[in-house]
Amino acid sequence: MKENKNILLVGVGGQGIILASKILSQGLIDAGFDAKMSEVHGMAQRGGSVTTQVRYGEKVYSPIIGKGKADIIAGFEKMETLRWLEYLKPNGKIVVNDYTIPSTPILIGEAKYPTGVLEQLTKIVGEENITVVKAAEIATNIGNIRAQNIVLLGALIKSLGIENYDWVKIIKANVKESFVELNIKAVYKGVEIV
Repeated sequence: MKENKNILLVGVGGQGIILASKILSQGLIDAGFDAKMSEVHGMAQRGGSVTTQVRYGEKVYSPIIGKGKADIIAGFEKMETLRWLEYLKPNGKIVVNDYTIPSTPILIGEAKYPTGVLEQLTKIVGEENITVVKAAEIATNIGNIRAQNIVLLGALIKSLGIENYDWVKIIKANVKESFVELNIKAVYKGVEIV
């Protein structure tokens, strides 16, 4: 791989974005890549925006992705995906969770959640560059809605073409023992649907 790859993960505090990023980064390192991760919590503890940036390749000097440089955006919440779209490079790809978490201004009635977010994203990037995942529904069906972050991670892994790494080992090293089985199911359900 001559050029580094840039992945931007975006969503709302409490969605498990940082855990998903750590698992992804560890998988890339275990596969022999140089990988760097940075995280921005924002108002994460209050349901605010959270982003992580993962860069990998032969040699990565900085974890920071500039505007228009992300090869792929993994959107854990669809409005947050739209908000960070300026970071996607031309012909970049999106893997987005069809899930809504209203922000505080929306909850208190000062703003309205935008309609047609997935349609807007599709129109901007093109049908061939977007994968919509019903991660919450899939996670609920396998036992716990909180595993939707790992379902989306599985879809991202498949979109990156790195599904053959040892994700079971990586999940076991990063998740509490009581959640390992659920998260293994979740990652492979995500891989399966892409």
